[in-house]
Amino acid sequence: MLEGKTAIVTGASRGIGRAIAERLGRAGANVVLTARYATALAEVAAGLGDRAAWLAADLRETSAAARVVALAVAEFGGIDIVVNNAGATKRGEFLELTDEDWADGYALKLHGAVRLARAAWPELRKRSGSVVNIAGVGGKTPGAEFTIGGSVNAAVLSFTKALADVGVRDGVQVNAVNPGTVRTDRFEKRMDALAAAQGLARDAAEAAFVSQQRVTRVGEPADIAGLVAFLVGPEGRFLHGALIDMDGGATKSL
Repeated sequence: MLEGKTAIVTGASRGIGRAIAERLGRAGANVVLTARYATALAEVAAGLGDRAAWLAADLRETSAAARVVALAVAEFGGIDIVVNNAGATKRGEFLELTDEDWADGYALKLHGAVRLARAAWPELRKRSGSVVNIAGVGGKTPGAEFTIGGSVNAAVLSFTKALADVGVRDGVQVNAVNPGTVRTDRFEKRMDALAAAQGLARDAAEAAFVSQQRVTRVGEPADIAGLVAFLVGPEGRFLHGALIDMDGGATKSL
């Protein structure tokens, strides 16, 4: 489905990013992986074989995006797909979140995505490529302990809509995916803490969480990866400027 295509996936060392990279690789794409941790990236790349390259980089740094793009072009001759997945924001009581927490939340998830899209855009324009921004349902339904994340995700969604308009002009597809609660390392830690605090077995804590959130289940990284593969494949090309909630029903608003 994606033979001959080259994709950059950020935050590719674990969780949703790793699942996306592996799914695109199985679909035939060359995959350039980037995240901060070299050992984990090397492990993912080894599983993908000769069609993978990786660069350990912190996309908060202003020069990092250009280095990732340069690697993709050097290794595979161009870029067809960019998946901006990197970025986790700090949760907590609003009055306890510092200026540094807020700045860090925007530095990677928003500014890193902007820089990578800008650096890759000339290559994407040559190949009628695709950008997928992984945001989050908090951008539409923020909560009291998610003031940073909700704000950052909303900014990513707005950026997606604006960039999609540029994409109409330049022939580049741009969409965003809003994952709900997904089974990542971060989620597992939250459930462990919930189980301990409420004196519940781990499975019971998760079941209580699902019931309280009024969702069908906790998502899996593979769920998000499957949607991304569809979006950037031939059958998803008519989707443009879409902000797609994949959240088990968490988003109740229109």
